[in-house]
Amino acid sequence: MCERKTDYAFEMACSNIRYGAGVTREIGMDLQNMGARNVCLMTDRTLSQLPPVGVVLDSLTKHGVKYKIYEDVRVEPTDKSFKAAIDFAKQGHFDVYVAVGGGSVIDTCKAANLYASHPEAEFLDFVNAPIGKGKPITATLKPLIAVPTTAGTGSETTGVAIFDFENLKAKTGIANRALKPTLGMVDPLHTLHMPSRVAANSGFDVLCHALESFTALPYYLRSPCPSNPINRPAYQGSNPISDVWARHALKIVAKYLKRAVRDAGDVEARSSMHLASVFAGIGFGNAGVHLCHGMSYPIAGNVKTHRAKGYNVEHPIVPHGLSVVLTSPAVFAFTANMCPERHLEAAQILGTDVSSIKKDDAGRVLADTLRSFLYDLEVEDGLSSIGYTKEDIPSLVKGTIPQERVTKLSPRAHTEEDLTALFAASMKLY
Repeated sequence: MCERKTDYAFEMACSNIRYGAGVTREIGMDLQNMGARNVCLMTDRTLSQLPPVGVVLDSLTKHGVKYKIYEDVRVEPTDKSFKAAIDFAKQGHFDVYVAVGGGSVIDTCKAANLYASHPEAEFLDFVNAPIGKGKPITATLKPLIAVPTTAGTGSETTGVAIFDFENLKAKTGIANRALKPTLGMVDPLHTLHMPSRVAANSGFDVLCHALESFTALPYYLRSPCPSNPINRPAYQGSNPISDVWARHALKIVAKYLKRAVRDAGDVEARSSMHLASVFAGIGFGNAGVHLCHGMSYPIAGNVKTHRAKGYNVEHPIVPHGLSVVLTSPAVFAFTANMCPERHLEAAQILGTDVSSIKKDDAGRVLADTLRSFLYDLEVEDGLSSIGYTKEDIPSLVKGTIPQERVTKLSPRAHTEEDLTALFAASMKLY
C-alpha cells in the first residue's frame, strides 16, 4: 500500500517496434509465425487504394493468411465510427488484428480488439473518467500489428485510443497499457504517400508530444499514489526515461520537419520524422501530455466548417496535429514559470540562442520560437482562421474541463479563467 499522497515510481511500457524501409512485406510471415487463422485488417477508404495497404495484402496472400478487410474507419473517429468497427470485430471472431493507417485507423483497431475481447462490456465501461467509467481491463486482448502510414500520432507504441464523443463535442479516449499493439511495423516508405499538409500536421503532433511530455508534471508530484499497481495510469508525468525520448524527438523535428513538409520525395527527412514519431510516442506514452492536447480535443470536436487541405474526407475536420499546435505558444508561455530550464532547453533545441536569456523570459522565448516555426510552415493564423470567434471560448473551455487525465499533468495548476485566457491568446498567432 502507498503511504504517500503522490506517486514514487514510474513504469515504462511500449510496443515492440520493427523499423526498416520495405519491412511491411514481412507481415505475412509474422502472421504465419503467430498461427493466425482469421485476421481483421483495418484501414480507411483513401488508404485502401494506396501502396501501403497493397503491400500488406500481397504479403498476406503470398503466405496464405486468411483475412477480412474493414475500410470504413473514419478519419478523426467518433464514438459511432468506433462502435461500427467494434460490431464488425465482434461478428468476425478474429484471432489477430492488423491496422494500416494513421492514428485514426490504429486507434479504431485498438478499440475493436478491446470490445471484441470483452463482449459483455458497455461502450462507456473503458472510456476515460469522468466521461466514461475508466474500468480496468481484465481479459487478454488479441495480438495487434500496427503499420503506421503517417509520422505523427505514435499510436503504434501506446495504449491510447482517441475518438470524438459527438454528444459532448469533445474528444476523449481509452487509455490502458493493455491496448498497446504487439508490434509496430515502422516502414518509412509509407510516409512518402503523405500529402504535404498531412506531413505538417502529423509533424506538429510529434512536436507537441515531445514538448508536453518533456514539460509535464514530474511523476513523483502526481497524485494520488496508486493503492495497487493496476491503477497506475499510462500517463504518469515526466520521468527520466521519457525525457530521453522527448529530447531526441525534438532534435529530429528541429532538423527535419520543414524538409519533410516541403519535399515529399525527401526520403531522409520523411524517414527521420517517422522515427521521431515513434520516439515521441514512447516518451508521451509513459509521461503523458498536458494542456495543448487537453485543449485540442474541443477545438477538433466543435469544428463547424473548416476543411483541412490535403485530407480526402467528406466532413469538416481540424486535423489533430493542427488542433494541438495552435495553442502551443500560449500554453508554453503559461507553463514556463514552473520549469523554466526545460522550456529554455526546448527553445534551444528548436534553434533559438538562449545563452543570454533570463529564466523569467523562458515562456516568452519558447512561445516566440514556436510562432516563427509555425509561420515558416504556413500554419493558419490561430483559432480565428479555422472558424472560431471569442463567442466560442466558453464552449471550448467546457470541452477542456473533462480532459483531466491529461490537463492534470500540466506543471502549472490552472482555473477555468486561465483556460479562457489561453484560448483567447490562441485566436491569433502572428
